[in-house]
Order: sequence, then C-alpha cells, then structure tokens
Amino acid sequence: MSNQNPGCCPEFAKDCSVIQCETGLMVASNFMRRDSIFYKLFQQSPTLLFELLPDPPANAEAYRFDSVAVKEPRFEIDGVFLPPEDEAAGTVYFCEVQFQKDERLYERIFAESSLYFYRNGDRYGDWQVVVIYPSRSVEQSRLHPHRTFLNGDQVHRVYLDELGEIRSLPLWVAVMVLTTIEEDKAPEEARYLLSRTPAESASPGSRAIIEMVITIMAYQFEQLSRKEIESMLDISLKETRVYREIKEEGREEGREAMAHAMSRLLTKRLGELPQTVNSSVMNLSLPVLQELSEALLDFASLDDLQAWLAEQG
Repeated sequence: MSNQNPGCCPEFAKDCSVIQCETGLMVASNFMRRDSIFYKLFQQSPTLLFELLPDPPANAEAYRFDSVAVKEPRFEIDGVFLPPEDEAAGTVYFCEVQFQKDERLYERIFAESSLYFYRNGDRYGDWQVVVIYPSRSVEQSRLHPHRTFLNGDQVHRVYLDELGEIRSLPLWVAVMVLTTIEEDKAPEEARYLLSRTPAESASPGSRAIIEMVITIMAYQFEQLSRKEIESMLDISLKETRVYREIKEEGREEGREAMAHAMSRLLTKRLGELPQTVNSSVMNLSLPVLQELSEALLDFASLDDLQAWLAEQG
C-alpha cells in the first residue's frame, strides 16, 4: 500500500496498513472500521453468516455470535458462531472479515480454529471457517500449503464483489456489499437500500438495517456534518441512536483500534507482552499511540518498550 512505511518489516505488513507513515500520523484504519461494521452486523443478525453458505445448519436461527480467547499461545478470535448449548455435537463456525492482504492469514486462522477445537472438542462435533473478502485480489498469494482445507467443504471463501448486483441481493447481504461500493456510487445505493427496508424488514429489524446503513455511510463520509449526511441519504438522523453514538464514540473507537494494532505489532516484534505492559499500551491516549507507532521500530527488546512507557509517565 502506498501509505506503508518502507521500513516496516514484511511480517508487519498487515498491521502496518493502519499506519499513515508518510505523514507520521496514526489513524484508525478504514479496514478496522469495516471489521467493526461487520461484527455489528453479525451481532444484529447472526443468521446473516449462513445466508452466505451453500449448506447452512438447519438450526441457524439458534446460533449466537461471540468472541473467544484461547490461551497458551494466546489467540483472540473475534468472529465465532456458537451452536445452542443444549445441542450435542453441533458445528462451531469461525468467521474472518479480511479487507486488506495478509500473506499469513490462513496460517493464523487454521491455527486458531484448530487449537480452539482441540480445547473444546468435547462440546462440538465439527468446525468450519468462513472468510469474507471484498474481492479475490485481497486473498493471500500462497494457497498450495492449505489446499486440503481450501478445496474441501470445511472452509468457505466469500468474495463480496461476486455475490451479484447489490440491488438484487437479500437486504442484509446487500448491506454487507454496501461496504465495498465506491464512494461516488455509495450514496445512491444506500438510499435505495433505505427505501427497500420498510417493505422487506419488520421493526425492530427495519431500524437495525437503517442504523447499519447510516453507520456505513457515516464512516465512509466521516468529514461530513449531520445535515450533509441527512441530505445525502434523504433521511432525518435526529431520532437515530446510531448517529449520536458514532459521533460520541468515534474518537474512542479509533483509539481502541489503534491500541489493539500497536499491541499486535509489539507482540510480533518483541514476543508475548506481560499483562501489565499490554494494559499500559491499551490505555495510552491517541496522541501517545501515534508516537509509539514511530518509536516501536527502534525497539530491540521488551526493556526498550518498558523504558519508553516509563518516559511517558
């Protein structure tokens, strides 16, 4: 990417995509915001994932969306769809939303999923993985080592740009595809989806879809005022909770996203961080995180990081 620091190590390429090194500034990545949007979508409608699969489980309505942590080594799995607890030998689904290229994505996903299933195999009878891409161009290049998974029925790769024309898709799926529409076409498609919503989705589902469309557009056009977004979408935002939350939580969301990115970069560079050190990083303010994004490339050991944190007071 053109905004990556040429000095970033190759193994840091995924996380360096959140760094606008050319200006020396750190900002919340649009990729992270897209991740956030998709996880909000899945929280609102867990069955949405199964609309993308050729053979969804018969009890898809009973699944719940969650995130889990696997220790030793520590993995954070953000998108997990768990079958009902009273169902014996159900299938657990792991979902990854990937809007930037990561050349070790499949290594990580299969390691995380296998380890989670190993530790919880007595609760589930099977596991499957769903990876959602905007297009095939974002998929990692080296596929051959994973051919058994990728060519089987346990891994599902979804390319949003191949699902069909946005106006012909089911409403919730169309909302997902809206995240990939070019900026000059997005307002028109957003208005179209808003016009479809009352007829195709009963309240509160209708309100949830409206709020997700507004969220996507507010993130994509974050420089616009409320009145400008209202005019663009031909809708009043005064009564929408989501718009208020976006403006109130936007800065904190950006800070949290940046803190998570810094934690991951530091872990890759220095190894597993002690809990106290990781907590210190996660609690840094956005300006200090911006400074850390430049300083971390000079860290050779955990001591360097701890000394730097001590200097920040």
